[in-house]
Amino acid sequence: MKSTIRDLSLAPLGQSKIDWVAPRMQVLNMVREEFERKQPFAGKNVVICLHLEAKTAYLAHVVRAGGANVTVVASNPLSTQDDVVAALVQQGIQAHAWHNATEEEYKQHLQLALDTEPDFIIDDGGDLVSTIHTTRPELLKKIKGGAEETTTGVLRLHSMAKDGVLRFPMIAVNDAQCKYLFDNRYGTGQSVWDGIMRTTNLVVAGKTAVIAGYGWCGKGVAMRAKGLGARVIICEINPIKANEALMDGFEVMPMVEAAQYGDFFITVTGNTNIINKEHFVHMKSGAVLCNAGHFDVEVNVAQLKEIAVSERVARTNIAEYVLSTGQKLYVLAEGRLVNLAAGDGHPAEVMDMTFALQALSLEYVAANHEKLSAGVYQVNSEIDEKVAQLKLQSLGLSIDTLSKEQEAYLASWIPEAD
Repeated sequence: MKSTIRDLSLAPLGQSKIDWVAPRMQVLNMVREEFERKQPFAGKNVVICLHLEAKTAYLAHVVRAGGANVTVVASNPLSTQDDVVAALVQQGIQAHAWHNATEEEYKQHLQLALDTEPDFIIDDGGDLVSTIHTTRPELLKKIKGGAEETTTGVLRLHSMAKDGVLRFPMIAVNDAQCKYLFDNRYGTGQSVWDGIMRTTNLVVAGKTAVIAGYGWCGKGVAMRAKGLGARVIICEINPIKANEALMDGFEVMPMVEAAQYGDFFITVTGNTNIINKEHFVHMKSGAVLCNAGHFDVEVNVAQLKEIAVSERVARTNIAEYVLSTGQKLYVLAEGRLVNLAAGDGHPAEVMDMTFALQALSLEYVAANHEKLSAGVYQVNSEIDEKVAQLKLQSLGLSIDTLSKEQEAYLASWIPEAD
């Protein structure tokens, strides 16, 4: 099948991006060497639905090194980098994606990717899994399973499993320690502020950042905001997380109260309608709004358009909305993922661990799918620890191990005599 891409002539630029990240993803390089020897996906079709940028491209190469016929498709229209997609196609990996695809084009691309009749999938946000179950039921018997990248997608998988409609096994990669402790926290923290700062070219120090959501991603965004010199306000619905934010040194209040203080607003919840017109009207003129959750539903841009008297493009990836009061509010990247739609995503060294988990989890499904019933599974603890060990190894670091005496002490429940 022919690929569906924007411009193959962009391939050299995309290849230079892939060549930059590849040597900086040492864990994936070690996994690649294993895959080349073992060929865990020999002759199988794999569809990868992720943000199509350089790190994802290298993951696709690693999976192909394991013998797979790989097809890539976008999980977010605005995060697709056409030059990287072109480079993949030039290297023989099928692709169906282009930057800023319409909703109709986005859905068509998913269908074209599924026309390859995958044996295994990697998903981000659950769109691929949802599309299979709702529009391509004939593929359910062929697909042996896959892995899911992000919090939103895992929540959707659990909802499907609860309703009894999920028809194949999926590994919740997002829930692995080597994912959320590093990718969600340090990756999101750095890449979100990178996206904000390169897009706005504004100073952060001395300003107020309002962050909705204090999960691992929210913690990372808050940590980096504090490090950049901002006053940080956390908005939460979970009282435990709210207390955690308070003890981490941040202010906690409802969004309707925080709205008047914020210079930057970042949503990191995975939920819908987090910032809407009841909040917009209280914001100071010049406030910048963006989203770091998965879908473009957290900042209610539709309601902002309704109450705005004018709108214009103020700068690349910045839309200005003027309210009847004269307030000017600025939305970055149309409310889509600011770190990918207005940046390059997480650093290569962080995605190295996440994509190693993806690759190894997919290998686990390939080896065990006959024993796995339909449902959501956690990443095997041995895989989680393997990635951590490989990461340390790639850095030239080693750690202590327990002695036999220490192992016996920890395993014993009988008190020792004085």
